[in-house]
Amino acid sequence: MPESTGTSPTSPSHIARLVRDAVPPMHPGGRPIVAGVGVAAAGLRLLSGRGTGAGLLATAAVAAFFRSPHRTPPTRADVVVAPADGTVATVGEAVPPDELDMERRPVVRVGVFLSLLDVHVQWTPVHGRVRHVEYRPGAFLSADLDKASEDNERNAVTFEAADGSRVGVVQIAGLLARRIVCDLAPGDEVAAGERFGLIRFGSRVDTYLPPDARALVTPGQRSVGAETVLAEIPRRGA
Repeated sequence: MPESTGTSPTSPSHIARLVRDAVPPMHPGGRPIVAGVGVAAAGLRLLSGRGTGAGLLATAAVAAFFRSPHRTPPTRADVVVAPADGTVATVGEAVPPDELDMERRPVVRVGVFLSLLDVHVQWTPVHGRVRHVEYRPGAFLSADLDKASEDNERNAVTFEAADGSRVGVVQIAGLLARRIVCDLAPGDEVAAGERFGLIRFGSRVDTYLPPDARALVTPGQRSVGAETVLAEIPRRGA
């Protein structure tokens, strides 16, 4: 017989644990905004005596937007995992932008578009270390436009895998996005599937693959950050 935990299935602590396990935690970058919405809702309630339901709904919706769910990345070291949730918008060759520490020759770029309903946290794509991080100001075009990769405000991170392969990830602001969060710095050691950033409201994330990588996703496919395998990297000497 299984060992009893001593906790009743109907006890408050058991129910609280089930709720905690079911509801994803919030990314710290979203807490100030959620708090601001909550304060505004409370102020409206005090001034007008109405709006309690709408205020609670708005606060809950913003909190849900900044959810940061647990993910289980693949254990393989020769793959590039998706850095973001969303829809694969483009898979094609492009020259990495200047802010990435990569060779200026065409490589496969996978662009993932994040709608307002998607998780907006970003995850590291490979095991290795951070070579370079660079922020670029820019426009706020709709993130589903191809030229958003070049014209929009963005933050570029270059990762170097254990075998020396480099992978570039560019966080791109969208039409509504006005804040890009990145917690990485050059020299940081990282593991695939670790949270590293956040884009507030609709946006896009581009991944530039190593020259010898083989893309495994196609446009229209759904991407799950930290879990979907975007590409395989051939092992050196194989």
